[in-house]
Amino acid sequence: MNPKELLYAKSHEWVRIEGDEAVVGITHFAQEQLGDLTFVELPQAGDQAEAGKEIGSVESVKAASEIYSPVSGEVVAVNTELENAPELINKEPFGAGWMFRVKLSAKPQGLLDADAYAELCAAEAH
Repeated sequence: MNPKELLYAKSHEWVRIEGDEAVVGITHFAQEQLGDLTFVELPQAGDQAEAGKEIGSVESVKAASEIYSPVSGEVVAVNTELENAPELINKEPFGAGWMFRVKLSAKPQGLLDADAYAELCAAEAH
């Protein structure tokens, strides 16, 4: 379910490390808990991301939720398609629903592998 090559934050964001950059999105579990997304607020290119700090938000028919950056560095790209099509996150949370890219300023710390993240989700689902 959760791609093995990704890292996961306890706040339900995923990270794909590509060289000195990281692609970030929210997990399938997160989008499933939120329901149909209706609005996404993303950072701007040039913004500084700080691991564990709020960097954006998502709104759904059920709730609003903050997005926390799982990594530190400079935001270098944002998925602008989400402005008009936030449902991409529901359809493809690990693909077309990516949110932003960060040029890493530090090695990611404290992230979970797919198995540890699956255990966290199972515990939260009960």
